[in-house]
Amino acid sequence: MPRVPAASSSSRRLIALGAAVAASMLIAGCAKDAPQDTWDPAGPNAQKIHDLQWPVFAIAGLVGVIVMGVIIYVVVRYRDRGQPIPEQTHGKPALEIGLTILPALILIGVAVPTVGTLLALSKTDDTECVVNVTGQQWWWEIDYPPQAGCGGIDRALITSGQMVIPTGTKVLVRGTSRDVIHSWWIPRLNGKRDMVPGRVQTVRLEADEPGIYAGQCTEFCGLSHANMRMEVVALSPEDFATWLANQTAEYTAPEESSLAADGEAVFLSQCASCHQVDGLLTADGAPAIAAPETRVYAGAAPNLTHLMSRNTFAGATFDLLTSSCREAVWEASPEEFGAAYLAGVTPACLNSVDLREWLRNAPEKKPMYADPTELEATDFLTRGMPYLALSEEQIDQLVAYLLERQ
Repeated sequence: MPRVPAASSSSRRLIALGAAVAASMLIAGCAKDAPQDTWDPAGPNAQKIHDLQWPVFAIAGLVGVIVMGVIIYVVVRYRDRGQPIPEQTHGKPALEIGLTILPALILIGVAVPTVGTLLALSKTDDTECVVNVTGQQWWWEIDYPPQAGCGGIDRALITSGQMVIPTGTKVLVRGTSRDVIHSWWIPRLNGKRDMVPGRVQTVRLEADEPGIYAGQCTEFCGLSHANMRMEVVALSPEDFATWLANQTAEYTAPEESSLAADGEAVFLSQCASCHQVDGLLTADGAPAIAAPETRVYAGAAPNLTHLMSRNTFAGATFDLLTSSCREAVWEASPEEFGAAYLAGVTPACLNSVDLREWLRNAPEKKPMYADPTELEATDFLTRGMPYLALSEEQIDQLVAYLLERQ
């Protein structure tokens, strides 16, 4: 019987390369300070998931090691050397029954705590604050309805990209979508929840400490799916009250004959048809009311009333803060975070490069539609912000105006 040749050196190199790649991926997955780290819970709901996944991971790891060990043993011990066929186990009831009962017991051991955790995460009757979120291509609208919770809100507040909540408060998130299925996920605060058109899905959030908790749409929703991000900003109850008062502050018009005043005029002519700024008046003194349903496929555009009180824009894809200022906010201690976030975007910290590029050509900055002829199928309604052909002077004026939207 001819002898089976040993593995070639090229095969050994391929195996070694595969092992190195696998090790690199494992090390990368264990990187510290990851903003979307499921192994670093920051609230009781995420802690429930964390407490479940460790034993499940351990059980799965043990089973995986045993299975791989058996496979390696069988491959090495019984590789073809011309020997007789090994003894067959077919027809041994004890072994077959044992290999059926053991996996069933393992699955039951995993299923019972999993179901219990899912039921606990689905509980929403103990929430103290309500926030509505609506997904569309490719950003999240955040809506605070009038309520006694959240410190008391007497009129609806609408923002985008960043949801601000008080720490130590159970927040009921009610979510839906205006176009396709999106998925809301803040890994350090809770699990995923699909946001489906025509339905209202709920999820409970609670943060232990002040800070920013990053999230990502996890349901493929079109061309800029990877650019559809969101953040939950947790503030102490006192700082949240300050934020709330700022969000309800009256509109302040720019000084006459200033660059920002010119920007207000540009905003009215170029942007106000889609973007709402509460308190903004037209040239004849009437309230400027946005009508994005006439321009945008999803029928909505981000409310820019207090844009510079946030630190991201365009679906939390880009930072409004320069890298050094962003780092100062993200890495602030829980005691210092509130003051750092509430400072907003100052002229010294404004990331004017990305903001100007966005105003210059938004579809190039963040892909909106692959083929412009697609507009014909939607009555020429755009997906996302269109190209506005603004001059550099208009961009300067708009930046000056938006910088005052604190």
